[in-house]
Amino acid sequence: EMSINSVIVSGNLGRDPEVKQTAMGTDVATFSMCVNDRKKNQQTGEWEDVPNWVEVTFFGNRAATIGRFLAKGSHVTVVGKLRESKWERDGQKRSKLSILGSDIDFGPRPEGSQPRESSGAYGTGAYYDEDVPF
Repeated sequence: EMSINSVIVSGNLGRDPEVKQTAMGTDVATFSMCVNDRKKNQQTGEWEDVPNWVEVTFFGNRAATIGRFLAKGSHVTVVGKLRESKWERDGQKRSKLSILGSDIDFGPRPEGSQPRESSGAYGTGAYYDEDVPF
């Protein structure tokens, strides 16, 4: 059987990215993004946006770049794969499905927000993939 694990989502960050380092010194960036669905309201007959919140994680050079340039409200397109985390708390088994990012496209900076670092790279719409050194 063939199994495909690939996802592309586009949306806005719900909070500033959080950047930490692993014990080996690798940067890890996590952020939550809102990906809207369209759904018809059965009462009004109007189409409405239904928010879906998803957590995204990037490792390495991309993580450091995300921490410098993205903020709450930033629009991004993320390419990655689904990853399930499992743990136990208070005897209860828990799990969470999130995205492990491989590529990211930065959209324009949110109105009124300041870049965390001055750089011409922000908001260029440049697509970062494995061939681009950070």
